[in-house]
Amino acid sequence: MALEIHFDAVDTAPIDSATVMVLRDGPQGLEVLMVRRHGDSGVLGGAHVFPGGKLDATDGETAVRGEPREPSWYAATLNEPRLPPSVARGLFAAAVRETREECGLDLPVDSLWPWSRWITPRQPSVSRKRFDTRFFVAPAPHGQEAIHDAVEATEAVWLMPSNGLQRYWAGEIDLAPPQIMSLVQLVRVANVAQAMDAARQRPPVLVEPHPFDEDGERVICYPGDPRHPVRGTAWQGPTRLRFRNRRFEPEGGLEALLG
Repeated sequence: MALEIHFDAVDTAPIDSATVMVLRDGPQGLEVLMVRRHGDSGVLGGAHVFPGGKLDATDGETAVRGEPREPSWYAATLNEPRLPPSVARGLFAAAVRETREECGLDLPVDSLWPWSRWITPRQPSVSRKRFDTRFFVAPAPHGQEAIHDAVEATEAVWLMPSNGLQRYWAGEIDLAPPQIMSLVQLVRVANVAQAMDAARQRPPVLVEPHPFDEDGERVICYPGDPRHPVRGTAWQGPTRLRFRNRRFEPEGGLEALLG
């Protein structure tokens, strides 16, 4: 994937979407499932991403396994109490559906927990569309094997977060900024239980990237950065990425990503 920076503003509303960081405990520590998007995909073709996609009109009405008894559970768990119930429920259902379609894993809906929420700015850097994406974490279902669908995804691979960042830095895989920064967060998590506990004990982090151009390069900054309107930090690690060498890099290089 050769990233190209876009400069045009997008005035349409962000598209509701869901993505899942499916986690398992590997021999050397926490592993996360990533799929490689088909090269012909209109969004991030060829990049490694977490399973996911946009909310479909029928997701709010689709039956899901492991559904909670209280309909209000979805919006409350997302920490979005004003979200219409059908949309809140649909986001969980979309996460389950996309994970099943892209890599064959059947997640009970009550195994998902919100981790973060990313809203694309009006001036997207790597896409001509805007998304309002809820990132979930979920344990890998016992006894199931992840297999890519060969349509939307051409590879399914389990990676330790540190290994994913190292492979990105070595040019072996391509990652977009939300995946880079999500792996940065997961580097600091020891196992699945710790990740799920962390997700349950705090509301999902809201991330509204703030892009600007400096010295002829696109920079994307995040909460806690001096150029971002939100002063409080959202995570440990770098608060900005700079587009150079046809990819996004933090100041401080690979060491900054790995902490």
